[in-house]
Amino acid sequence: MTSEKVLAACRSNWEYRGVDEASIREMLDELTAHLEDAAAVGRSAEDVVGRDVKAFAADWARARAPFHRRALRTAGMASFVLGGLLLLTHLVRRTTELSVTADQVAFYAALATVTVVWELRRGSLGFRRSWGVGLAVGLPAVLLTRYLVGDQPLFTLPLWVAPLLLVPGLPYAVADARARKAAAPAVER
Repeated sequence: MTSEKVLAACRSNWEYRGVDEASIREMLDELTAHLEDAAAVGRSAEDVVGRDVKAFAADWARARAPFHRRALRTAGMASFVLGGLLLLTHLVRRTTELSVTADQVAFYAALATVTVVWELRRGSLGFRRSWGVGLAVGLPAVLLTRYLVGDQPLFTLPLWVAPLLLVPGLPYAVADARARKAAAPAVER
């Protein structure tokens, strides 16, 4: 296996496991240096990472981003996304208060649960899979809840709650945006 294939396999594995972009860039730089050093003395990429590249990448990802750190990041980003959706809903409906129904709570709870579990186990869910999960899990939850409970409002949500929910995930979102911006010039070279 060539060094380029090892780097591509590791990057893919780390993205799949939800390692943040800044850490991926650092890990790739470090692995590239090790692979170049090995090649300079006549050793192969397999001598550096072993026979199973996926296992190597998984071990490094677990060491770099332990479960508690990934769980904290995922919870922060889930809060950030929920705050963004609520803010968007406030803006689209042009209101300072939203009436929240049981079926809406069920939809977001089902979507959040599947997304968080997926993120912790496998890495980023992605935009297309999020829509698939929303239809496959969220829609039945909405229909069942509406059938059982009805569509009466449970409570109203003031506008100030949406920006408040953005706060926990803001540092992660900014760090990811900066890492993507820093990685863009490196890819162009």
